[in-house]
Formats: sequence, C-alpha cells, structure tokens
Amino acid sequence: MARELDLDLVEVADKANPPVCRIMDYGKYKYEAAQRAKESRKKTAQHGTKEMKYRPKIGIGDFDTKTRKVHHFLDEGNKVKVTIMFRGREVQHPELGRKILDQVAEVVDDVGKVEVYPKLDGRNMVMVLAPDKRNKPKKKKPDENPAASPDAGVDAEAPASEAAPAD
Repeated sequence: MARELDLDLVEVADKANPPVCRIMDYGKYKYEAAQRAKESRKKTAQHGTKEMKYRPKIGIGDFDTKTRKVHHFLDEGNKVKVTIMFRGREVQHPELGRKILDQVAEVVDDVGKVEVYPKLDGRNMVMVLAPDKRNKPKKKKPDENPAASPDAGVDAEAPASEAAPAD
C-alpha cells in the first residue's frame, strides 16, 4: 500500500503485539519537526550576563560612561556583573570599591536591582545587577502636537519633490 501511494512505512510502536506501523511521508515529517523545534527555540529569551569593570580611582567621566552602558545592558534585559579591580595597596580600602558599587546601583535603580550584593573576591569586589521587570520605564510616545516641535515651520507632510523643483 505504501509503495502504491509513494510514501514510507514507518514503525510507530515496535513493542506492541503486533507492531504498529504508519504510512506517511517521513522526509516531510522530519522537516516539519525540525521547523517546530526551530520556532520554539526562537521564542525563548536569550539574555546573557555582561560584565563592566571599574577601578577605585575612576574619574567622573569614565564612571558616567560605564554606568550608562550598564544601564543600557539592563534595558536590553541582560544581567550585569559589576567588578571593582583593586591593584597593590588599593585592596586595603574596600570601602572605596563599595562606595562606587553603591553609586552604580543607585544610578541604575530605575531599570535594575541588586541580585548579588557586593562582596570581596580576592583582589576584586563583585556585584550582580539584574533587570527589574516591575520598574520597566514606559516607551515615550512621539509628540502629538507638531506645532510644539522645533521644526514647526517646515512642512513635514510635503514630499521632497514638491519642496525642491526638479531641473
């Protein structure tokens, strides 16, 4: 019967008495199973862990830049491992590293929360921040009132061909 229909005879349950077989297109079955598996993998969240390294004597500009990047990582849904690296005698003043980590946690408080509180690990002090789903900021809506925009005199509706005559 399977040969007449140009299909495959697939054994479904070999332990049954008598064994159960099914007439089907096995290639098509394997393809559809692979597509279902691919689709289910696509729907899973693939958020990893990012790391940002600071130093105890970091300048205010570098601190702001790195902290903005931490904020961005948390906005994307990634966890962030914040590390303070101590060198030489700096390790004798862990309160400096703790102060920096507290400042980072305070700045990104709107998008993340502290998952692992700061702890000294050898010459590094480590803290892990996780995205906070409850405090997710709302997306900004574009201005409804075009007169309030800075380029209110420019007609945004007019196509480019009407704005400049073609030669």
